[in-house]
Amino acid sequence: MNFGFYHERMVTGMSEYRVEEDTIGEVKIPADALWGPQTQRSLQNFTTGTKMPLQLIRVLLQIKKAAAAANQELNAMPVNKTKLIGAAVDYLLKLDDEKLRKSFPLVVYQTGSGTQTNMNVNEVVAHVAANFNSELPILPNDDVNHGQSSNDVFPTAMNITAAVAVAELEQAIQHLIDKLNQKQKKYWRVVKIGRTHLQDATPLTFGQEISGWRSMLTHDLSYLHQLAQTLNELAIGGTAVGTGLNAAPRFADLVATKMSTVYGFEFTAKSNKFYGLAGHSGINVVHGVMKTLASDLLKIANDIRFLASGPRAGYGELNIPANEPGSSIMPGKVNPTQAEAVTMAAVRVLGNDVTISMAASQGNFEMNVYKPVLISTFLESAELLTGTMTSFADLLVAGLTVNTARMSELVERSLMTVTALSPHIGYHDSAKIAQTAQKNGSTLREAAIKSGKVSAAQFDEWVDPVRMTGIDDK
Repeated sequence: MNFGFYHERMVTGMSEYRVEEDTIGEVKIPADALWGPQTQRSLQNFTTGTKMPLQLIRVLLQIKKAAAAANQELNAMPVNKTKLIGAAVDYLLKLDDEKLRKSFPLVVYQTGSGTQTNMNVNEVVAHVAANFNSELPILPNDDVNHGQSSNDVFPTAMNITAAVAVAELEQAIQHLIDKLNQKQKKYWRVVKIGRTHLQDATPLTFGQEISGWRSMLTHDLSYLHQLAQTLNELAIGGTAVGTGLNAAPRFADLVATKMSTVYGFEFTAKSNKFYGLAGHSGINVVHGVMKTLASDLLKIANDIRFLASGPRAGYGELNIPANEPGSSIMPGKVNPTQAEAVTMAAVRVLGNDVTISMAASQGNFEMNVYKPVLISTFLESAELLTGTMTSFADLLVAGLTVNTARMSELVERSLMTVTALSPHIGYHDSAKIAQTAQKNGSTLREAAIKSGKVSAAQFDEWVDPVRMTGIDDK
């Protein structure tokens, strides 16, 4: 095959390799590899860290197909070439992850523009196209990358990949909301003691407590849905520095339309290209919602695991499913493992937000050169939250039950139900009753009656835990 300055020849004694040439010189490439010289150089120069996410690779492939089709419609490329590029992309998109990874082996920590991954895609598509039709040369730069630059293609792929990941995350949030809503309805009238400052407070129902958790998530889902729209702005058409040099008129709009059809989002290329190359505010602000979601999940999961602590030496108000043995040495132990998983994911996301914030701030002059770490970190957060939330919903929340006897016991023993006496006998006398009960180890009812300020009948009428929750007032 002949890619212009790319060429293939065998080397004596090294038949397992082929040699291709780029603008720097000759490069030895494994004979069965579908990539070319720039990919091979990256493999040799950057060896550390995780691989470029395959979600991003698949989006890049879709962009190449859309770009070829757009160039065909604009008469910027011959039909036989654009059809061949489309066929090569279709072939690659049908591969499973394991097979696809073999042709896209580059790591995240490479050039900050993602150029080497863009070229990896260009080279592989060109090689596959050559396998389909060796008589029609398809060049990685001139054909597959026609009207494009890594500087606009890679951020375009970033936003599309992020948008898809956010949509999946939204489904996971809604799934957890639904599971919590079921428990909220089931336990709406189950009274328990409230706690503020980690100290006893007035009663509420467990359903009310769950409603607070559910509302956190509904707010997070709303924030995410609103802000995710900024990911629909695509940098395509900006080419090298945002001016659109070498891209045909209407090229960007056609690509955006085609990508909208593929993914079902309203992508637009009617955006400031200088912003699209140099700034990644959309990635940054949407990840900020993920950080908020992570914070809320930490609170919810911690509340549940603390309320389920015990079974005999803790709060003991909740019962969690026994999904696996909890200890290698203590028989019968059950641990809140799903809560631990989601909280570990949450703290990872909080750390990732620092990475995202710092990387997004590095848009020096016409281009941000932290693009690969931005999108890989974003996708890690989305994947962690999506996966752990789903498991948390299905394997913990769905099987969560209450220990009503324990809840009732703690309400009865609590001193803070004295708050219901305050409107009748005053704050000062109510406080004295509570302090006396605490000092003498008596119940609040006993101390109140003994004080002479309240009769037994009055106490039973005024200190009604169910009425104190206000659930019958609404």
